Amino acid sequence: MLVTIPIKSEARAQAGAQWAAPVRRIVLTGFMGSGKTTVGPLVAARLGWRFVDVDDVIEAEAGLRIAEIFARHGEAAFRSQEHEAISRLAAGDGIVLALGGGAIETDATRTLLLNTPGTLLVHLQVTLETALARCGGTEGTRPVLANRANLTARYERRLPLYRTAHVSIAADALSPSEAAEAVLRAAGML
Repeated sequence: MLVTIPIKSEARAQAGAQWAAPVRRIVLTGFMGSGKTTVGPLVAARLGWRFVDVDDVIEAEAGLRIAEIFARHGEAAFRSQEHEAISRLAAGDGIVLALGGGAIETDATRTLLLNTPGTLLVHLQVTLETALARCGGTEGTRPVLANRANLTARYERRLPLYRTAHVSIAADALSPSEAAEAVLRAAGML
């Protein structure tokens, strides 16, 4: 079953002219394991658009893995790099962006994505249990998985921010192709 849920009618009002403009870029947000990097390429392929994982761009530009950037320079420096990359990428047309799970916590990033005409910010919503099940075996690249209390707090802190997106799609029970179809439907492209 495909479920697309507009979270707040105010989000559409806040977006103003954004909703009057055709969608020229789709930005996927959500917690780790929500399917952003799996669903994004499927959406991009269906539209003939380019798919970009923002974390990949940051790593390529910095010459470091995300975890190394955090360790060497701290979270504030990483979030600044992340915002700059998102700002640059979100200026393009015909693009599907997958954000890192914490990008939504930066006010300037959230404001940019909610208010840029032609941008549709889509939250792929999954429960924490689904995220953990999908991320099982990736503890080596996701050390945050080792601390369940911290992970739970992070999920609960971010969930209301994810829900400010223009659209939220309950993705727990959806296959990647079903989630991609739901994104396309939310964008009015099906």
